[in-house]
Amino acid sequence: MLLSVQNLHTFYGQIEALKGIDIEVAEGEIVTLIGANGAGKSTTLKTISGQLAPREGKIVFADEEIQGMPAHQVAAKGVVQVPEGRRIFPRMTVEENLEMGAYLRNDADGIAADKEMVFELFPRLKERRSQKGGTLSGGEQQMLAMARGLMAKPKLLMLDEPSMGLAPVVVETIFETIERLHQEGITILLVEQNAAMALAVADRGYVLETGRVALTGSGKELLGNEQVRKTYLGEA
Repeated sequence: MLLSVQNLHTFYGQIEALKGIDIEVAEGEIVTLIGANGAGKSTTLKTISGQLAPREGKIVFADEEIQGMPAHQVAAKGVVQVPEGRRIFPRMTVEENLEMGAYLRNDADGIAADKEMVFELFPRLKERRSQKGGTLSGGEQQMLAMARGLMAKPKLLMLDEPSMGLAPVVVETIFETIERLHQEGITILLVEQNAAMALAVADRGYVLETGRVALTGSGKELLGNEQVRKTYLGEA
């Protein structure tokens, strides 16, 4: 198992946001976390990536415990988070943003090859390589955020709400890209409000409710689950 999260309890001050979560991600899988706002999805990613320290529980990545490690050390292990809201560097060019993604690397030839790889994956970014990040559209900024994450050479790519605020046609492009990354063997942990699209691409999923895992199963099983369909897919 590439990632194993065991009995994770994370607090914001006195508020317990995660109440004993257990999740697993095998190498090469897409695993998605779905749930309502405040269910603990983003908190789970932030705890795994080292932005938050859990009060209790274990996070085992590639057979090593990483809970409580500072975020830069977790990133150096290959756990890369593409944050909610994109958070690109608006005054830097597209190319400079990509170079920031590779800041922990020192293999110049590999960085150059990966830059070409992400330009092939996102042709629009190649066209805009000299443009400031802040002048891109929302969809282009999301592509840049994902491309910047890929430049870090992730063993686990964690995507936090990649479709948020984007037009439906752009959302389709983002999910096509996620599927392509999956086909290329990249392991993905996906947090997403668009439950239908997330479960359609996921090997497995977890439904979070108020800091706990309420349901788990394959993407197909959860898509067919009556409770999930009513609560998260808007069906009567």
